[in-house]
Parts: sequence; structure tokens; C-alpha cells
Amino acid sequence: MLTRRLVHAVVIATLAGLAPAVAQEFPERPIKLMVPYAAGGGTDAIARLVAQAVSEKLGQTMVVENNGTAGGNLASQIVATSPADGYTVLMANQGPMVVNPHIFKNIKVDPLQAFEPVTLLTSAPLVLVVPAKSQFNTIADFLDFVKKNPAKLSYGSAGNGSASHLAAVLMAQLGNLDITHVPYRGAGPALNDLVSGQTDFMITTMPSVSGLVAAGTVKALAVTTEKRTKALPNVPTLAESGIKNYETGAWYGFVVPKGTPPEVVAKLRTASVDAINSPLIRERFANEGAEPIGSTAEDFRKMMVEESARWADVVKKSSTIIN
Repeated sequence: MLTRRLVHAVVIATLAGLAPAVAQEFPERPIKLMVPYAAGGGTDAIARLVAQAVSEKLGQTMVVENNGTAGGNLASQIVATSPADGYTVLMANQGPMVVNPHIFKNIKVDPLQAFEPVTLLTSAPLVLVVPAKSQFNTIADFLDFVKKNPAKLSYGSAGNGSASHLAAVLMAQLGNLDITHVPYRGAGPALNDLVSGQTDFMITTMPSVSGLVAAGTVKALAVTTEKRTKALPNVPTLAESGIKNYETGAWYGFVVPKGTPPEVVAKLRTASVDAINSPLIRERFANEGAEPIGSTAEDFRKMMVEESARWADVVKKSSTIIN
């Protein structure tokens, strides 16, 4: 009969050899990629593009699932409480990861504690767009009208705490503007109402709106980056248009539940970095003002901590709290 000490030693030896075996076998079935917004937006577009390429690298399908409930908080909760085995991945960006904890009082998951970062995939500029039939043709005309007509214009967003929401909040703070927020469950539904004229403008991601701009369905008035983007070289920045010190953008990455084996995280990262550096993905990113990043997990975590502090200050100044 084995002694307790011997049993303990056998268990440790077994577990020590299990992690490499798990990593070697992973993945043996499809992987679910949870997108915390409705289909049709920038986050969804990037997720589907990258998921297809990652599927090819791993030899297993990465299936995209959308859930935009509660600003992406439900999606975060679902992934955070899923088995930590690498088969459930969250498409992470500003809203769910670093903004929602500051605006939702009853959030059930602390994203910076509940997830293991995999890699920062890419970042992209945002662009201020108006309907094709809008009276505004330049950002100067737009800003002049807003200043003279407080609370007159409404803007849609991908949801409370999304990049599109906070970008407009930041513009309002720095420009001393009074504008009305209309949140949606993703950029797709918000853009549908913008195109039909139910809202007046939107600051949204390049991937979500580049096709609409090219088709003339919406007009691009300004971008949110410090410098003009190659994707829209004739569109000025908000900073050069009178909103001093304005700069923001959207970023996208993969995270998995806390406790996922390091070897599995590493395998996901390797496949993801290889995928976003493929010629096809690089070209698609470039067309939308983005570029592949493929950071280490440590650098991704550091960036999210810094982003959390930045947006906490913006939220505090705007008193944006959602129950």
C-alpha cells in the first residue's frame, strides 16, 4: 500500500508531466472566440479576420460568437468562468477590459484579475463620421455648430464604455462640448441608425466604417490619432481641428481565463502572431489604418493597466456611472 508521502510524490510527478502533454495536444477541438459586441462592428470584423487565419495555423476552427449584452460585461463573465483550457477566448478591447470596471457599479468580473493576456493583436484609429446627407462637410463646420447648439446633436456608440463612447466623451471634455449619447449593443446597429439619420454622428473604428466611407454612405470628418492616417490622408485629425491634446484609438487582443496553462497560452500566442503577420492580414490591416502588433503577454498586461488608469480619470471627470 502506498504511503501518503509516496502518493503525494506520484501526484506531483504526474501533474508535472501533464502540462507539456496538454500543450502538445492542444487544440483537439474547435475554439470559441467570444466577441463582446453585436456582429457588424469593428471588433467583430477584426475578430473574424484573425480567427480565420488562426484556425489555419492551429488546424482547428476558431468559432466567433457575439454577445453585446451589458456593454460586453456578460461576454467577459462567460469567458472568465469558462474552463481554463484555452478553448474559450475573449476578444479584448477597451470597453470590457479597462473601461467597464469604472462605469458599471455592479460589474461581476475584474478583467485585469480574471484573465490571462495572450497578445495585443492590433490597434487602429477611430474616425468621426456623419450621414451622407448631413449638413456638415468639414470638421470645422461640425464643431462650430456643436458649440453654438448645446445638446442639439446625438451620437451613437457600440455601447457604454466602448471605444466609440469614450472617444466622444473625451472630445466633449477637451472641447467643452454638450452632446447626447445613444448607446447600442455594437457598432453595427449604431451605424445602421447613423446611416438612416436617426443619430447625427459617430466616432467609430476604421474597420467598422471604412467600407461605408469608400461607398459614400457616410462622410469622414476627422480621425482621432495624433497624426493623419494613411488610410484617410485627406481627413484631418481632431487635434489639428481645435480639440487640443486629443488622441485616442481602438485596440484589440486575445485573453483567456485565469489559470490557463502557460504552454497553451504560448501556443495561442504563437498562432495569433503568425496569423496577423501573414501578407493577407497585414494588407487588410493597412487598408483600415491598422498594423499587426503581436505583443508579449507581459507587455499586453502592462498596456491594459495603463489604459485602465487613463480612462478611469476620463470617467471620473464625466461622472459616467451605469448601474
